[in-house]
Amino acid sequence: MIPIPPKVSREAFAKLPRYYQEFYNQLTYGPQKPLHYVHQPGKWRLDEETGQMIRIHNTPIPIMYPAQFHEGLWGGEGIIRGYTQKNPKVRRFPKFWVPNLQKFVLYSEILDRHFETIVTSNLLDLIDKHTGFDSYILETPPQDLKSNLALKIKRKLLLSLATKDFYQNDPAKHNEIYEKYKKYELPLEEAEWYGLTLAEAMAKYKATVEVRPPPVPKKLIFRQEFIEQLKSFQQEKEQQQQQQPSSWFQKLNPFSGGGKTV
Repeated sequence: MIPIPPKVSREAFAKLPRYYQEFYNQLTYGPQKPLHYVHQPGKWRLDEETGQMIRIHNTPIPIMYPAQFHEGLWGGEGIIRGYTQKNPKVRRFPKFWVPNLQKFVLYSEILDRHFETIVTSNLLDLIDKHTGFDSYILETPPQDLKSNLALKIKRKLLLSLATKDFYQNDPAKHNEIYEKYKKYELPLEEAEWYGLTLAEAMAKYKATVEVRPPPVPKKLIFRQEFIEQLKSFQQEKEQQQQQQPSSWFQKLNPFSGGGKTV
């Protein structure tokens, strides 16, 4: 699987776009194509020797994916850890089965680019089965691509199809490539989120969403309103006191503003 991302709460994950949530769930929990074992259909099979029904167990073999796995294209293969025992009377010894790795130059029609990377024999067989590198990348679900490099390449292919920025100087070739791969086209907004790790998706979300101030508790709001009301009441009281006569002489003086006129 991809490297373990930083812990993200469910509330934060729910804020991400729906199509990214579907991609991440498919990458993390989606059913993987059987590898290193033969998948047997059904739940039961008949034992030819005993004539009894035996339950079928399609248990995937645990595979380890080192850091180098995400820097190449291994076609879903990884390192298998097991034990070997040549003689039943001798204790078994641990053993690691490593895929056949080799440097290989691959070509992308959409990107019109050659690049060299580490591949496995299984990957070359898958490319031949899909009749091309771009078709293999676009048709393979994320849980089978697995590596960060494969997901980044798929993201570039989807972005290129969404923006149609390939072979701009050759309209005939542009139309040919687009007609060949247009069934894999996604909206630009969805393609921009495809293939991102959870940490990258959270960073992208924080960069695109306006930073909002933290909510203020209502008790603080009510207290501030009450203080403002007290200040207003105090100001009104002071104004009334200023308008009233300040001494008993001003009250008796008919020429003062506070006295009564006859």
